[in-house]
Amino acid sequence: MITMPARKPRRDAAATRRTPLLLDRAALKRRLADDMYDVLVVGGGVTGAYTVLDAVSRGLRAALIEKDDFASGTSSKSSKMVHGGLRYIEQGNVNLVRHSLLERHRFRKNAPHLVHRLPFLFPVLEKEGVFDARLAKGFEGLLWTYDLVGGWRIGKLHQRLTVPEVLAQAPTLRAENLRGGLMYFDARTDDARLVLTIVRTAAALGATVLNGARAEGLLTRRGQVSGARVSADGDTIDIRARVVVNATGVWTDELDAKADDGHRPQVRPAKGVHIVVPWEKVRINCTVTVPIPGRARRATCTRWGNNVVLGTTDEDYQGSPDDVHCTREEMDFLLEGANTAFEGKLTPDDVVGSIGGLRPLVGGKEGATLDMRRDHRITIGRTGMVTVTGGKLTTSRHMGELVVDKVMTLLGRKGKSRTTGLPLLGGAGYDSEAVAASGGIAAHLGERFGTEARFVGDLIQDDPSLAEPIVVGLPYTKAEVVYAARAELARSVDDVLTRRTRARLFARDASVAAAEAVGAILGQELNLTDAEVERSVAEYLAAVRHEKSVLLEGAAA
Repeated sequence: MITMPARKPRRDAAATRRTPLLLDRAALKRRLADDMYDVLVVGGGVTGAYTVLDAVSRGLRAALIEKDDFASGTSSKSSKMVHGGLRYIEQGNVNLVRHSLLERHRFRKNAPHLVHRLPFLFPVLEKEGVFDARLAKGFEGLLWTYDLVGGWRIGKLHQRLTVPEVLAQAPTLRAENLRGGLMYFDARTDDARLVLTIVRTAAALGATVLNGARAEGLLTRRGQVSGARVSADGDTIDIRARVVVNATGVWTDELDAKADDGHRPQVRPAKGVHIVVPWEKVRINCTVTVPIPGRARRATCTRWGNNVVLGTTDEDYQGSPDDVHCTREEMDFLLEGANTAFEGKLTPDDVVGSIGGLRPLVGGKEGATLDMRRDHRITIGRTGMVTVTGGKLTTSRHMGELVVDKVMTLLGRKGKSRTTGLPLLGGAGYDSEAVAASGGIAAHLGERFGTEARFVGDLIQDDPSLAEPIVVGLPYTKAEVVYAARAELARSVDDVLTRRTRARLFARDASVAAAEAVGAILGQELNLTDAEVERSVAEYLAAVRHEKSVLLEGAAA
């Protein structure tokens, strides 16, 4: 069980833990029922996660609930880029870029084990490229602006590349029209693990966090929202809070309507998808930006270990936010773009995984979603609930800060944000060079858990069989499944294979073969019945079958 927070927790309290933070689900539910909170955050994506971390680090009694799993919505299905956004300069939104690049720098400082520098390559082609040599000079002007407003903080400025230098990074690029290239630098992260780490950092500072906890309704007192009625594991819990924050992303309007019968929808979902193919089919060593014939948005091809992630699209979405997948048409668009740029021939049979997610854009209903601004919006409703939506992963820390500023005003409290330099769990003292040099399991765990990798390593030392891989062809170990159950509130096979690891994304079919073994470990760790384990395995297998049917057979999402 987690101890209650001090009024003013130390900045480094989470970063310097000597024992693993073990989260007891039953104890967390009791705390939610018994305690009175200053702020209750509804929504366990990256915005909600950083909001609860900001709140608890200021000394507020804070809680976070998520109806499904942490990062199970948009925040595990993003482009996984921590970036300023060149496209926003093209749209004239330089202030967003400047601030995003500052926040990128803070992410790399506070979570160096999770946010890594990534080179981006723009091939300059005579024809059929993102731009030709004539336009490249103008585009380089954008790169200079990018560097000057904050890109320089990553330690490298953009570069011009010769044809041989381009082919050294991307040897399968079609060379007949190649005239050189431009390279600049941003960062990437495993978005689901980043969100989980933010949530766990908040828990280490005393926040109460719980997944699988759905807000069925809102509590009110004297016409003002005063908490939420939550269902979790078959139990109903009334959580009392002085302020409630709606950070539910594409589900924002649904919760706002529970607070205000006169609420009008504000969120416009925009769908983005990614597919994954084996690295040997493309053989790139960075992110390569390529055109998609007939589409306004450029596609990115990013190496991720032994895979390459291709994405993304940007389209209006009218379906259920609970059932979003990459369709056959969207996959074909991405494959066509890759096949236009690279030698060889990618086919649907090469796709080993896919994701589809929704961006919770705010603004008008007219025009293309691609052209809509990615600014956030924070409002206080007539019943006192604070709602935040919009924005992007890179600016989530600042969004959380601004939300808690509103909360502090409603509470009549004072206190500045403390998250600008607050290390996330595993980040303090992390040495990336030493981890990379260690190789093997140690390097794998270090790049996922940072300095907290020692706690997973302890499990392996106690039981060497836990060093065995859980999914064929991927580095994830059985120890990580045990740790997910004990320390990361994993409840199901899907939690483990889709988000605690990314096995479903990077090796969908192999993850299916591992489902029973994952279920067995969870059953032992969580004292599940045989029927509960079988149900968890069956639900995962059914979810993967549905995903594949949408992707390969063109079924409706």
